[in-house]
Amino acid sequence: MSIESQAPVSPLRVASLADLVKAGRLVVRGPDRPIALFYDDGVVRAIDNRCPHMGFPLHEGPLQDGILVCPWHHARFDLASGCTFDVWADDAPAYPVEIRGDDVLVYPVVDDNGGERLMKRLRVGMEQNVSLVMAKCTIGLLKEGVPAKDIVREAALFGARNRDGWGSGMVILGAMANIGSILDTEGSAMALTHGISAAARDCAGMAPRRDRYRLGRESLDLSTARRWFRHWTVSRHRDGADRTLMTFLEGGCSAAEATDVIFSAITDRFYADGGHTFDFANKAFEIAERIGWEDASQLLPALVPGTVGARGAEESSPWRSPIDLVALVQENVSRLADASNAGMNKRWAAEVELADTILGDDPHATVDALVQAVADGACPDQLGAALALAAAIRIARFGSANELGDWDTALHTFTYANAVHQALLRCPSIEILRGVFHGAMSCYLDRYLNVPPAHVPAEGELFSDLPQEPLPLLENLLDVCNRQQQAQAATRIVAQYTALGLPSSSLLTTLAQAVLREDAAFHTFQLLEAGLRQFRHWEGTPQARLILIAMARYIAAHAPTQRGFLQTFDIARRLHRGETLYE
Repeated sequence: MSIESQAPVSPLRVASLADLVKAGRLVVRGPDRPIALFYDDGVVRAIDNRCPHMGFPLHEGPLQDGILVCPWHHARFDLASGCTFDVWADDAPAYPVEIRGDDVLVYPVVDDNGGERLMKRLRVGMEQNVSLVMAKCTIGLLKEGVPAKDIVREAALFGARNRDGWGSGMVILGAMANIGSILDTEGSAMALTHGISAAARDCAGMAPRRDRYRLGRESLDLSTARRWFRHWTVSRHRDGADRTLMTFLEGGCSAAEATDVIFSAITDRFYADGGHTFDFANKAFEIAERIGWEDASQLLPALVPGTVGARGAEESSPWRSPIDLVALVQENVSRLADASNAGMNKRWAAEVELADTILGDDPHATVDALVQAVADGACPDQLGAALALAAAIRIARFGSANELGDWDTALHTFTYANAVHQALLRCPSIEILRGVFHGAMSCYLDRYLNVPPAHVPAEGELFSDLPQEPLPLLENLLDVCNRQQQAQAATRIVAQYTALGLPSSSLLTTLAQAVLREDAAFHTFQLLEAGLRQFRHWEGTPQARLILIAMARYIAAHAPTQRGFLQTFDIARRLHRGETLYE
């Protein structure tokens, strides 16, 4: 923090010049922090005495040639400005000094531009991939009242520029921005720091995105943009896809129109890249909608490399044999236009029954049921919700006989299904509706994960060995996540909690807390956010309970970790509060 960004106020007399010259350095009390005074080469300097890295007293460090060294981790600072030579340490505030006779006066500063300064420092933290700096800046920005969407915007645009392609870190950023509604300020800071740090890690050492430019025309109509983008995607022509998309986005299209163009191309391939291509694109749209659609032309082109390069499940043996699921889907998708016409002006409300069919052992029955639902008046997003419910139930019933890595197979189908549901809410097109068929086939292939199925307690079932009050139950849930392989224990706690009719908001917050304190993997962040989305959709129904159980089982199965993130965030939080870390 340099003095140029701060406005001086009335000075404080802090010491005698004679005393300072004699001692060489003194620590004095500032309005809200200790200030270190140095008499160096005939000049008086003043700097925050707390090392910005971890708060160690800087006055104890050696000073040579105007460079002050923190004796704890050896961070080096320019004494005159407070700026560090070691970017992992962050800059220290330096203060203007005035000498009046024998009086040393320090101008405590009022930071008129704290939010802008912290945002600039956040960019530096992301560039250098320094988690502590990112955590400190995120906490400080929220404390300054900077809207979370502005922080997300800064991180998202950084991620889109500094990595050639949309990575998992950007998905984590989007997911963590989405869960803010269930968190307090500190929880939001933790979630955003996870997302920002993940986006920065994704960019570290990577080639930045190379700018490609729009075509030399004012705009593209929707039909042409969709046709061209799908053509370039299928033929794996990145430059063509990039320039087409840039022209369409900068021509002023809506979110629904962009959804139509991009997801129609993605669903030309079956369950592309294990569902990740669709899910990544959905997160890109969610971030664009959160920070402002005017930034879409800077964000969405980052999807092009993954979209053009994705491998479809039609190239995979399990989708071709012993049943050719690709041909089955293609045959039935061709019936959708007629079914949609037949379903006009009809009402349909059989999502739960459809989910049960999707969970069955007959893919023919599943695709027939999907087409029939459309003919009976089902809206595309209703089919998406039914698919997501079925995929969540796969996780709720995930059998312990499976390998740990098999959780992610079920997880991929669930997060894909959630993304399809969200995309259909934006644009209920037949092309995107193909994603429901693809997800249903993936759910069919996942059926072995429920053999044998895990026991799910009956609705309303109570356990005498578990607490009856909310706080002890939630504490129990966090406690079981301190031990490995506790998926079934977590299931019982959530079943008890819901059977007692206790507030879902507290349970959701606890599930988020269980994830945020961990060095969680990409998939766990996906699970938390997709589970929250689907719970909100099904809230107030028996199906919401199954989604909560699915969330708890997955989270408990992947905890605990070393929790290095929690330690880093706690250091940033304590530094922000002015606590003494080294004692």
